[in-house]
Amino acid sequence: MSSKTLLSVEQYLRSDNDFDELYPEHIQFIGRRHWTPIHIAKLVIEFLGDENAKILDIGSGVGKFCLTVGYYAPNVEIVGVEQRKYLINHALRAQKKLGLKNVSFINKNFTQINLHEYTHFYFFNSFFENIDGVDRIDETIDYSEALYEYYVRYLYKGLQEMPPGTKIATFHTLDDEIPRGYKLVEKHANDDLKFWIKQ
Repeated sequence: MSSKTLLSVEQYLRSDNDFDELYPEHIQFIGRRHWTPIHIAKLVIEFLGDENAKILDIGSGVGKFCLTVGYYAPNVEIVGVEQRKYLINHALRAQKKLGLKNVSFINKNFTQINLHEYTHFYFFNSFFENIDGVDRIDETIDYSEALYEYYVRYLYKGLQEMPPGTKIATFHTLDDEIPRGYKLVEKHANDDLKFWIKQ
């Protein structure tokens, strides 16, 4: 029996290395660059985790952020949208192992999502792959600077249309990707993690 079948939910959440045990080795390797660390997710939960909030993780990868939120904030609904089907499959397998019911995943491009169905958002700049030729997750999707600009504009416009009180947590994201009208209320992790509220 492998060590993966012996860990409890609490043990998986003890550290990023323990959480990695939910995934195959090649996913663990790219995760050190592309998935949200647990300590960052916990900070985000404190900001976004309002009672009965519905949070969208834009570009959820293998679901690490969503699953961490789902465990530590059982009264919120957390949804991850990810365009790579195989990453969704890894997320669903991890969710099954953890037994979390308040987490779901959608296999779509985020431009196919109605942002108005959500109260708050988490964005670990998943668009950056389009302009960063070194740290791409894979070569299964199209990349271009034009796509980067399109995604940024689409998200910007969508966030502009959200009602006052909407919250966004951004990680490694440029400030000019957030519309005017959102107030920066907190910064953490050497200013890499920022919390915004629509005024």
